[in-house]
Amino acid sequence: MYSKWRDLRRAKRASEGFLAAFRRETHPLALFLGNRRFPDSPLYAVYEAGCVAIGTEIGEPELRGLSSGVVGTARRSQILTPLQIEVVRRVTERTVADQALMLESGMGWLMIAVSASPMLGLLGTVWGVLDAFGAMAHHGVANLSAVAPGISGALLTTVVGLLVALPSSVGYNVLAGHIRTLAVQMDNFSQEFVAEVQRAFSRD
Repeated sequence: MYSKWRDLRRAKRASEGFLAAFRRETHPLALFLGNRRFPDSPLYAVYEAGCVAIGTEIGEPELRGLSSGVVGTARRSQILTPLQIEVVRRVTERTVADQALMLESGMGWLMIAVSASPMLGLLGTVWGVLDAFGAMAHHGVANLSAVAPGISGALLTTVVGLLVALPSSVGYNVLAGHIRTLAVQMDNFSQEFVAEVQRAFSRD
């Protein structure tokens, strides 16, 4: 949980820095052309994939010819058709889905701990109680003092199971909330980026 929380916090901070830098620029490809990277940000991964898709559509020479400070109407060779803009949109949406899967990696094991720990604890308790009553029947002793130690030891597994499950449940919900926030930010940025691309690369 700590490792995942640390990674998500790093991704959140990098994404905030990237988004602020992106919105300060007047051209959507300025950061990409200026080789300014934010490797810990999933939003930057979406942005980079979109920029590479634009370079594929208009050609690498035209992409290198772009100036990061240029605004206004693009040259004819740098115009993107609606179909090409749709290609860029699909690339960014696919990258959003890929990044969401990467953010969720490892969460399945945490969910297994949440659901399986109480069951394993209960299994241990039932097994221990069964063993205690079997021993009591074997020795022919029916008083509480004889069976209490065995039952007490059997209940320990349930306690341990709950001690694992409760923090795991809280951690899972907290981490899932952070992942959901980053996923929404990626979706919103994908739409914002495509809108900026339309403004910069479409003919008026």
